[in-house]
Amino acid sequence: MNEIDALVIGAGQAGLAAAHVLRAAGLAPVVLEAGEEPVGSWPSYYDSLTLFSPARFSALPGMAFPGDPEHYPHRDEVVEYLRRYAKNLDADIRTGHRVDTVRPDGTGFVARLADGTELRSAILIAATGAFGRPYRPALPGLDSFTGTVLHAADYREPTAFAGQRVVVVGAANSAVQIGTELGDHAAVTLATRKPVRFAPQRPLGRDVHFWSVISGFDALPIGHLLRTPPHTPVNDDGHYQRAVAAGRPDQRRMFTSVDGNRLTWPDGTSEQVDTIILATGYRPDLSYLGELGAITGDGTPRQRRGLSSTHPGLGYVGLEWQRSFSSATLRGVGRDARYVVRRLLRR
Repeated sequence: MNEIDALVIGAGQAGLAAAHVLRAAGLAPVVLEAGEEPVGSWPSYYDSLTLFSPARFSALPGMAFPGDPEHYPHRDEVVEYLRRYAKNLDADIRTGHRVDTVRPDGTGFVARLADGTELRSAILIAATGAFGRPYRPALPGLDSFTGTVLHAADYREPTAFAGQRVVVVGAANSAVQIGTELGDHAAVTLATRKPVRFAPQRPLGRDVHFWSVISGFDALPIGHLLRTPPHTPVNDDGHYQRAVAAGRPDQRRMFTSVDGNRLTWPDGTSEQVDTIILATGYRPDLSYLGELGAITGDGTPRQRRGLSSTHPGLGYVGLEWQRSFSSATLRGVGRDARYVVRRLLRR
């Protein structure tokens, strides 16, 4: 059985940042990635996805994001950036290597891969992030809907929905971005539990992330204090708010029931709907830790600030609100990786 300095599971932004920090600490990490490339989930996101943070605040440790620091990178730019970052990273990245299970072994861990290979390490970092498992909430009657139901993870572009009646469930950035671009091709409603909140993209002429960083809020380590993460407002230069105000898409409270392909709204009206798109976020994909007892029944990691509360050598990078507001972002994973690696080495 191969003994590894440190094992990182996942080669998206979180895993690459963790590998960078481990190398800086003098270790030789092995990074295991189930996919064909070390780029995480980025290639599978919808075609028009654009970051809400400018390039200046969208980089991993040790390598700036290319181009104008104030431009907002497109999905494909992020994919190319991660490819170059991985290529320049002095780490053993093994793509096409899916981890099935992790079991305890003395003071360390043994990861068993899908092909039967086993690797052992005293340090293991789970970096499959916060976006590996699309979250599908239990909405009233959704299972009986006879139209099309898909998650935002399966949505690509709007022309396929031309002329349809579409309901997008969600009130965050992705829901509003998808709903707005669909509004030029279909009759669209944003179905939300609470009204969409908008925040100015560039208050006082500077991007909101500039103010978040210089104020210290971006890195404020309060994630472990939150029982329920706060509802993040939609960053907007005015475009999305104008679209919603014009009814493209319109905004309604969540539907109350489903009958075939008809939805009933809180005011009692009902109508036929062709497609429901769930822009309802993601959950961590950590099922390989089940045998360890490191996750709860619903797959939530038992951790505090990225350090396992069940196994001293186990850490996490890339979880939403793991330590701070930016923990699951390109700019935040490096900071969390440094914190987690430093404490794992002390243990």
